[in-house]
Amino acid sequence: MNTTTPPAATTPTHQAPPYRLPSTPYRITPTRILRAEWHKLRSLRSTWITLTTAAALVLGVGLIMGGTYTSGGGDSDVDVVVLTLYGSLLGQLCVIVLGILVTAGEYATGMIRSSLTAVPTRLPVLWAKAAVFSATVLTVMSTTALTTFAAAQLFLHDTDQAASLTDPGVLRALAGNAVGITLLSLIALGLGSLLRSVPGAIGAFIGGVMILPEVLGMLPYETVERALTYFPTQAAGAVGSATPIPGTAAPGPALLALCLWAAATLAAAALSLRHRDA
Repeated sequence: MNTTTPPAATTPTHQAPPYRLPSTPYRITPTRILRAEWHKLRSLRSTWITLTTAAALVLGVGLIMGGTYTSGGGDSDVDVVVLTLYGSLLGQLCVIVLGILVTAGEYATGMIRSSLTAVPTRLPVLWAKAAVFSATVLTVMSTTALTTFAAAQLFLHDTDQAASLTDPGVLRALAGNAVGITLLSLIALGLGSLLRSVPGAIGAFIGGVMILPEVLGMLPYETVERALTYFPTQAAGAVGSATPIPGTAAPGPALLALCLWAAATLAAAALSLRHRDA
């Protein structure tokens, strides 16, 4: 009797495929983050009220300066672009407050938690806010500067302040005015993200950017006086003038200084956003 046990039948084994997460069309991309930030910015009523107020102040003051100007008066030696855009000093305050609201306002309402939950890497949210906001402000203020200059020249065309866009330095100064306001508002945006408080950021900007240079200017040191020409508000004034203003930096170095101030503020805000809890 044969007691040999037949070999056991072998059944083929199939390895289960690795589990894969279902594909989703809702991926986080830079374009979608930019679109989300643009939607948030344009959907707020305060955005358009603030920008409209800024533009109206610049245009209104420009028309008043043009309509009341007489040749040979006390303003005859003032740069024509500076004279026309005197209202920028008021308009930029509106834009600065808006820049603070773009970042610090989200911390006040708690909306920042939703933004950072949707984008866990965090920093793209800040860059998208800065990009969308600066593009909007630059567009509005450039259009306002050109419109105000053209409207004011309707009154100034027969005075010693008559000028045109083709005159040396005029177009550069109009563009510099818009760029200067935009960079100042980016500094405000960075302060809003860094301090996470609307009143705190407004106080820091007014005290540190606008008042501190005036206080330091009282010191009897030439080095301090030279350094103050590269502070944000002083540099913004230099890039917005068609002719050199005595005691200010040249437009090129002034613009570079403004860019460095804005970059430093945004870099500090980025470090804070990356390492602090929302």
